[in-house]
Amino acid sequence: MTTLTRQRPVWAETPSLVERIAKALVLTGIALAVLFPIYVVVLTSFSPASAINEAGGLVVIPRGFSLAAYAELFAGGVVTRAVAVSVGVTVVGTAISLSATILAAYGLSRPGSLLHRPLLFLVLLTFLFSPGMIPSYLLVSSLGLIDSYWALILPTAINAFNLVVMRAFFMNLPSEIADSARVDGASEWTILTRLVLPMSKGVVAVVGLFYAVGYWNAFFNAILYINDNAKWPLQLVLRQYVQQGQNISVGALADASQTASTLPPSLALQMAIVVIALVPVLVLYPFVQRHFTKGVIIGAVKG
Repeated sequence: MTTLTRQRPVWAETPSLVERIAKALVLTGIALAVLFPIYVVVLTSFSPASAINEAGGLVVIPRGFSLAAYAELFAGGVVTRAVAVSVGVTVVGTAISLSATILAAYGLSRPGSLLHRPLLFLVLLTFLFSPGMIPSYLLVSSLGLIDSYWALILPTAINAFNLVVMRAFFMNLPSEIADSARVDGASEWTILTRLVLPMSKGVVAVVGLFYAVGYWNAFFNAILYINDNAKWPLQLVLRQYVQQGQNISVGALADASQTASTLPPSLALQMAIVVIALVPVLVLYPFVQRHFTKGVIIGAVKG
């Protein structure tokens, strides 16, 4: 009787020198493919008109430095107002969404809670069916939210995926801790705020980042519900002036006394808007990235 020797799977073998070099080259290529467009956008936004004219468009090699585009954007024009709108919507919307998601996820994670299964079924049903654009618009219109900032927050206040992930995480917390607190007379609100949330900082941070990035990058609800240009968020301004190819220096930022020759190049202004839209996410992400594995993956897999 012969015994078969158990072989290790391919991915468990120690990579050879050639494989390590190939992996490094591939990862370097992917990193350059991601970073190079960002580099070009940032460099163009800080380039003077002469450098942009010499390059014939996007600047790849530095040829001077200028803050004229950013000075013009933050001189009190449409972009300054749009940044304020986006910051306000993101802060308020994230606070409301995170609070509602925490409360709903905690309630649905308790097996004995009222209407636990029907409500969970309704949440899971939204993964398969969406209300559609027209019914959503009619609902928002009937509530009188057209041209209101609340139209940018309330229709997307709770995300079903975030709710399910947070519920799964809550369900994997040791039930003995909550049971002992109930024996000592603690209310459900005390258990949630004093016990559950301190043990759930990872998932709360990650879900909060998901909501913040979603609100910051959202523009479609503004297209549907916001008719007043003064209430446009930054992403909608970015879409209008970059993707649609409109000239931001004509009628949007320029005063009547200014001429096109005194304004920064339109391309520099457009790239500066892109940079302004990217910076908050790039700054916030490193502080939350360390919570991803602990906060989301564990809750999603075990739940």
